[in-house]
Amino acid sequence: MSNNLTLQIINELTKFRLTLSVVFSSFISYILGSESINFIDLTYLLTGGILIVSSSNIFNQIIERDLDKLMNRTKNRPLPNNKIKINTALLLAITTGVLGIILMYLINIKVAILAAVSIFLYTAIYTPMKLVSPLAVFVGAIPGAFPFMIGWVAATNEIGIEGITLFLMQFFWQFPHFWSIGWSQSEDYKKAGFKMLPTGKKDKSTSAQILFYSIWAVIISIVPSFGITGNLRLSLFGLIFVIILGVFLVYKSYLLFIDGNNENAKRLMLTSIVYLTLVQLTFLLDKVLLI
Repeated sequence: MSNNLTLQIINELTKFRLTLSVVFSSFISYILGSESINFIDLTYLLTGGILIVSSSNIFNQIIERDLDKLMNRTKNRPLPNNKIKINTALLLAITTGVLGIILMYLINIKVAILAAVSIFLYTAIYTPMKLVSPLAVFVGAIPGAFPFMIGWVAATNEIGIEGITLFLMQFFWQFPHFWSIGWSQSEDYKKAGFKMLPTGKKDKSTSAQILFYSIWAVIISIVPSFGITGNLRLSLFGLIFVIILGVFLVYKSYLLFIDGNNENAKRLMLTSIVYLTLVQLTFLLDKVLLI
């Protein structure tokens, strides 16, 4: 067993590309909440965010290292393959977590608390709960939605209706996203005993819930256009574009409901990624163009 940390191993342990996509949402919401950009705070936010998400991912892989051996999608990760010692991975997880929380604290205490809670929920509750109940996805959706709220809190030092709205946008979005992954990878998840789908099966009840939460993700994303979410706003043009994006998300969810094959699940998963990214960019451009 190797004890050497290479860039490739760090990349695999931290799921670095996924980590960057998560931190991207914090960047967007920071800009949305900022009257003027504090580049020091923004640097703390992005660096701290990368460290926090990386820490959660490493802890997750440490806990699931034996189960990862059973699944095709995870069997080549560093820990199942003995590319790195557990103690080394644990040290890396603790170090990145502590440094991340410190950087968040330098912004404000609220951001640091949210970051700490995020690591705890993901590592101590969501990860072991996947073996026990499909409700794990609901628990995991909480830390998964924190980054979009954290950026706003970093910029304003307040959670408020704006931060809650941003949280809910990403919270509801996660169900069609992760359940579509759980649908297409269900056989692999069963090998490890993970309970990822709400009914445990690829049935109409599961696909109906995916459709239900897709609709709610779209509803929450258009609420800022009604002027009831404080300083978080969306113009008429932004509203139209978000609705168009929402139609695609709901349509792909509907196709999975009509025909529950794996290809429809994969298409929904890809659509959900595009949807969230473009919705976030729409809010960003909307603010920039309205200034």
